[in-house]
Amino acid sequence: MNLTLLTRQIQHNCDLSDARHGGIYSICGLAMRLRDLYKWDHRMEPWQEHEAVRVLDWIGRREELWESMADAQFQPLTLADNDFDAFDSRAINAVLSPQGFFYGAGYAHSLKPTFFLAEIEQCQTIQERTVWRLGQELARDLLTLPALSQDDQVVLRTQAARMFLWDQIAYMANSARPALAFALGACCGLPDTSAAGLRRHLDTILQVHQTTYLRHELGELEDRVFERATWRRMLADFPHTPVELLIRTLKDVLADTAACGPIAHFTRQRDKAGLGFYMAFSGGLTPLLFGELKTSFETFMQTEDWNEIDRAASTVRHKAATYTNEVLAIYAAGNRKQDLSSTQKAIEETLYERGVMKRKPEITAEAP
Repeated sequence: MNLTLLTRQIQHNCDLSDARHGGIYSICGLAMRLRDLYKWDHRMEPWQEHEAVRVLDWIGRREELWESMADAQFQPLTLADNDFDAFDSRAINAVLSPQGFFYGAGYAHSLKPTFFLAEIEQCQTIQERTVWRLGQELARDLLTLPALSQDDQVVLRTQAARMFLWDQIAYMANSARPALAFALGACCGLPDTSAAGLRRHLDTILQVHQTTYLRHELGELEDRVFERATWRRMLADFPHTPVELLIRTLKDVLADTAACGPIAHFTRQRDKAGLGFYMAFSGGLTPLLFGELKTSFETFMQTEDWNEIDRAASTVRHKAATYTNEVLAIYAAGNRKQDLSSTQKAIEETLYERGVMKRKPEITAEAP
């Protein structure tokens, strides 16, 4: 196997995906992703920073590369004297995995193609699912995904996860700090959230928090409320819309509250650190769906009453399932009418009424 050629082909596809789809991010969001990509490219620790002029020069060259790829196409991957379609991850990994490498390919938010190549650290079976734990990444794009499911398997990207986790800690809201301190105390006897302490214990934190990544992916694969095939069709039908964000959130909540998901796992194991880190890093879930669990956890930090967590998770799951069924009913009706535009509006209106989504304030011009 010509690893150099393969890595170059995959990186070409990564760069092309970034060139075509970088516009889906806000200016701030793109800057954050470029920052992570820069650190990966320079083999830096997540907390390390180079002077701004050096980073900006690299970003400028990256943008020039993207501009030069205006007419480029995704390249097939050459393995064992055969060319493989870049999205044929199952066939590619059948060749690669015996040689110690794993290839990732698929579609992320707003149907952005995403690719990576990494060294395999471990392969194991958990709950009848193959779980890959990866190490050094040889090629990657803008997306710092800590974990994913691919070909009905779970993939844990350790290098990306370290970067992702550090960013979550660095930009954590003040409201999440008590949960982080609680988890640190339970995990490594360090209820101190100083940068020095967090750097020292980052790998320990990741080791604990990777259970959340693993259990989330298992929960997502096993969820039957929001069938994966239907969910994927809806993602394709409503890319880069509030509906896409909403159905991703519903799927996440259903995964996290499933019997094999992280919350149930932490409850069974009485894992205070795991639950604490989960709550500290779950700020992206809408409060209306997640409010009961947040309130219960605030009490739990004082009482350590696991029954309360279990009850709250059940309430959250019931609410998420109810909203999911409403969305699916609207989607099915829209499919019968073959009217996606009206379907999107109907889903958004229903969720506005439920308070799951907030309307943007209308801006009216003042009379002269």
